[in-house]
Amino acid sequence: MRKSRVLTGVAALAVVVSFGAGASTAAGWWDRPKPPRPGTVVPALPAGQANPLIATGVGIGANTPIYKTSGIGPSALNTGAPAGTEAAYVDTAIFPGGVLPAGVTITEAQGINVLRRIGENLQAAGLSYADVYTMRVFLQNPAGAAAADFAGWNRAYRQYFANTDLTTGAYVPVPLGTAAPAKPFVVNKARPSRFALEIENLPVAGWLVEVEVDAAYPKP
Repeated sequence: MRKSRVLTGVAALAVVVSFGAGASTAAGWWDRPKPPRPGTVVPALPAGQANPLIATGVGIGANTPIYKTSGIGPSALNTGAPAGTEAAYVDTAIFPGGVLPAGVTITEAQGINVLRRIGENLQAAGLSYADVYTMRVFLQNPAGAAAADFAGWNRAYRQYFANTDLTTGAYVPVPLGTAAPAKPFVVNKARPSRFALEIENLPVAGWLVEVEVDAAYPKP
């Protein structure tokens, strides 16, 4: 009986040794990056880029308090335009009289409107643009256009997010339409993970942009 036990132990040891030798040729759990510390949010940024548009992913540590907005669209601030039209959702605080400067697209203007509303929503919850770690964007084609205006949306996005050089910390000028690049509306180094989709219809007549974000409360 004792001999049987010894042989069993030797066999088990052989299995362990064999497993260890095989596993050494591939990354195991001990080689993987450690998860974020509790209460932290860590973006994964593309390597070699000083000013990447978005994160490739975001790690969220345990016990991180988070906040999620609903889908937010632009407010009908342009009372000079007919209700339910795309022009009705131009932010007249940015574009007086609802007049768009050269090269500013209607999607770009509505994107700016939406992101200002996002900022107000975050502020009411004790947060800011800098706390956003994930964003979901839904775009509708402008009237008469064959596709959604992703370029216009991205110009609007850069006014509030991902507009600093990660190497120097200085802000990166952002164009408004075809104007010369200038200081962004909100200087913000945050680069959330993000997707942007073209969809057939948004829920409100005249909307071209709807956005929802997740934000993490900063550590005390």
